Amino acid sequence: MAQLFAIHPVNPQPRLVERAAAMIRDGAVIAYPTDSCYALGCQLGDKDAIERIRTIRQFDDRHHLTLVCRDLSEISLYARVDNQQYRLLKSATPGSFTFILPATREVPRRLQHPKRSTIGLRIPDHPVALALLESLGEPLISATLMLPDEPFPLNDPEAIRDRLEKQVDLVIDAGPCGIEPTTVVDLTGPVPVLVRRGRGDPALFGIDDSD
Repeated sequence: MAQLFAIHPVNPQPRLVERAAAMIRDGAVIAYPTDSCYALGCQLGDKDAIERIRTIRQFDDRHHLTLVCRDLSEISLYARVDNQQYRLLKSATPGSFTFILPATREVPRRLQHPKRSTIGLRIPDHPVALALLESLGEPLISATLMLPDEPFPLNDPEAIRDRLEKQVDLVIDAGPCGIEPTTVVDLTGPVPVLVRRGRGDPALFGIDDSD
């Protein structure tokens, strides 16, 4: 059965954060809070754990998983970012956005879009997620915790544990999050393109989605 760690949403307990990071290094799939909603996460290079996340979400290899990073310097290690893109990222991070960018060689091929060689990246604005990333020392591979045929992401940690008790190894309980996924913006072209409207305001990128 999945473990449950109650971690304070504003002042995360370092001991519990470090235990969670150790579990991830040992191959765990976790459910953890972000500034948009709860997400599934695992270690960047763990092929088996990544496939477990794809199985839970019923994703194929054409669906982007997200690289959740601590800061802009970490994003620049895994994505090719020019000056214009960097300014846009700086204006919107941390926050409830996922950015589609060209992947660098640091990103395993199996995590890139098979035709476009792109990757989704984000920097969450949540103390628990940021503390976990700091303790881990590298990005998390992540996906919104929205189960197939469900209209909204799961939001209650106890319910997450009940539903996924045999599919995840740890649920981090930091209280309820939102139920609105991130806004996804494609920055691979000359102008930002809205892929999905979520919690983040696309007007930050000059995108008008009022229609």
